[in-house]
Amino acid sequence: MAAKDQNSKGWNKRKNIGGAEKDGEKSITKRPKFDKLKPTKSSTSGLKKPFKSSKPNPVKFQSEKSDYVGDKKEPKTKREGRLQAKELAEARKKKRKRHYTLEQELASLWEKMRRRNIAKQDRSALVSEALQKMKGTIHEIAGSHVSSRVLQTCVKYCTQAERDAVFEELQPHLLTLASNTYAVHLVKKLLDNASKKQLESFISSLHGHVASLLRHMVGSVVVEHAFQLANASQRQSLLLELYSTELQLFKDLVSMKEGRLVDLIPKLGLQKASVVRHMNSVIQPILEKGIVDHSIIHSALMEYFSIADKSSAADVIQQLSSPLLVRMIHTKDGSKVGILCIKHGSAKERKKIIKGMKGHIRKTALDHYGSMVLVYILSTVDDTKLINKIIIRELQTSLKELVLDKNGRRPLLQLLHPNCHRYFGPEDLASLSSSVPSLCQKDEGSEVNSELGSGKGTGNDMETAGADTDNSKSTGESEQLVDGGKKDPSVRRVELLVNSGLAENLIDTCIDSTGELLRSNFGKEVIYEVATGGAGQVLQPTLADKLETLHKAIASLAALPKEEESEKKHGVAALSPLESIVHFSKQEKKKHALLIKKEEEKKHVLENFHSSRTIRKLILDCPTFASTLWKVALEGKCEMWAQGHSSKVVCAFLESSDSEVQDLAKPELQPLIDSGVLKMPESKLSKQ
Repeated sequence: MAAKDQNSKGWNKRKNIGGAEKDGEKSITKRPKFDKLKPTKSSTSGLKKPFKSSKPNPVKFQSEKSDYVGDKKEPKTKREGRLQAKELAEARKKKRKRHYTLEQELASLWEKMRRRNIAKQDRSALVSEALQKMKGTIHEIAGSHVSSRVLQTCVKYCTQAERDAVFEELQPHLLTLASNTYAVHLVKKLLDNASKKQLESFISSLHGHVASLLRHMVGSVVVEHAFQLANASQRQSLLLELYSTELQLFKDLVSMKEGRLVDLIPKLGLQKASVVRHMNSVIQPILEKGIVDHSIIHSALMEYFSIADKSSAADVIQQLSSPLLVRMIHTKDGSKVGILCIKHGSAKERKKIIKGMKGHIRKTALDHYGSMVLVYILSTVDDTKLINKIIIRELQTSLKELVLDKNGRRPLLQLLHPNCHRYFGPEDLASLSSSVPSLCQKDEGSEVNSELGSGKGTGNDMETAGADTDNSKSTGESEQLVDGGKKDPSVRRVELLVNSGLAENLIDTCIDSTGELLRSNFGKEVIYEVATGGAGQVLQPTLADKLETLHKAIASLAALPKEEESEKKHGVAALSPLESIVHFSKQEKKKHALLIKKEEEKKHVLENFHSSRTIRKLILDCPTFASTLWKVALEGKCEMWAQGHSSKVVCAFLESSDSEVQDLAKPELQPLIDSGVLKMPESKLSKQ
């Protein structure tokens, strides 16, 4: 009782530790922290087990865990601690991974075989050794981060017999490996090096699994890779998986002549509505996951648009009208899908598409198919403020690069000379006039659209291809409104080209790089259109002074003195390309080709192949430039330029349809023609 009273007094002392109670206030009490109190003899007397430390007994732990050999010693230094932790990690990996030791051996071999400075015989010996170690377990270790890399190197450098053995062992497991994050690269490497028979067997093994793999982020990469390597019949067999369940079962009955889904449905007696439902069930999960980079999906979308009803097509277009579209327009069918989304989308959806392209304009313009989407946007979208803010502004930052590029110049040429057959082929113009059948109303304008879609018609028709029936107006004039816009095409063109400042920057670029653009195979087209003022003289009223400066810059280059032949001047052996093919090795041929190209670029602008023809066209089509060139560069010097490529430039003055240009040059050129120094083309002589 004495001990109990003593403990109770101690409790009261701790309870009143905050002080005595004041009048009207409660005392502040603190609860005791029992975990920090030391147990007294009276409190521990009733416990059955003594207090134990939380640290394990190293001697007892040794008997229970076989990982420890001897007593566990505390590391004295940081290095010992790291080594001890490494040993523990190695022990755990050996228990967790079945082929851990094999992977370590393969990793050491891989470090040797992947070196660049290793001999072929040594590498082949290492590859054979690695394949021998992996034999029978390749399918088990192919999904490992390390082993998959080793296998890729072995497949790349091994013999054909060894490669066939690896393919044969992995063939039953390829579908499983196709969905593995690491093994997918090995599967792609096997397909790259596979024979026709092996590729055919792999594509046949995909039967029934194409749709499910396309919904997988990793598996879709393998299907796309096989689609790119396949021939036409194999591609169609992969696409048939996405159309309907009937076509999956009876795909052998489909001949290769009917490649379009529209032709297959009536021939096989399929129900169009069921095909649309099946394709919708396949396409929707793919679009929801954002797997839109692959060309097989773009082809399936184009086939879907050809048969879909109005509501289904509109739903897919609305779903695609987002930043996702930028990832699709790098393929042929993906570019067409992008054009269809812009054509049939609402103003809000077009705005989303254009905003989603922000930051990707330069890359899109340099792409063959992506540039056509930009061309269509510049030709149809009425919101010129948005286009100037996002597209035109980004094009201006890399004008010189775009002008010299085959694809990058297309958006600029579309503004300078819309839908010109010299710059856009029939296939390009047909893609601009494509449309979704169910979203086009059948009226009088449908006949015109069908002719444009088939690639028939004149240049004026192609310029206004695919007029939107909702926005088109029967004005009785030859020109129609461009599809998708209510604004006059000429007004839209002036706002995008002139008012935005693009034309002024373009002329400045041409003035700064006149010689380079004239001698370029692609830049000469842009400088020609700029110097002539564009189609319809769109640049002439506002930028006449700038164009005159450009004419003088070209004429000043032509006025430079004629240099001696570059081969004699620099001591270069005058070998023709045919002689270089016979006598030179591959490296020497490349060097010689570059040397010839550099020497061609150093030639005078009147003697260079590209620049001489561009200047000739400017003389024929631009009388103001012809008079400037004559006064600055050619007056009194025509006899010096009467031979070679430059003779075509001189003769162009007499071929011009402008009488003033002919009168300028005729007094000096006629004596040269009579004496036989200057030879006119026979067709021109007959006209005279």
